[in-house]
Amino acid sequence: MTEQINIKPDVSLDLGNKGCGDLAISLMIKMKTVEGGQVLEVRALDTGAQNDIPAWCRMTKNELIAGPCGEGNAFYYIKKKIK
Repeated sequence: MTEQINIKPDVSLDLGNKGCGDLAISLMIKMKTVEGGQVLEVRALDTGAQNDIPAWCRMTKNELIAGPCGEGNAFYYIKKKIK
């Protein structure tokens, strides 16, 4: 997915060029501040993010609702699972 879509995030996280392990740890820490059902907007510039973020979502059972999309295909939208 490459186009910007209209999703209003509840929380944002800029990962910059973080990749692989640092990316996953940062996502885990930030997601602890997000409530179930809320949407986290993630900006990730590392080329591996296109594989790492969907894999992280599958492993954690959080829903990747869009991404990569937006400017530079650098944005991802993750809906936190409701426990």
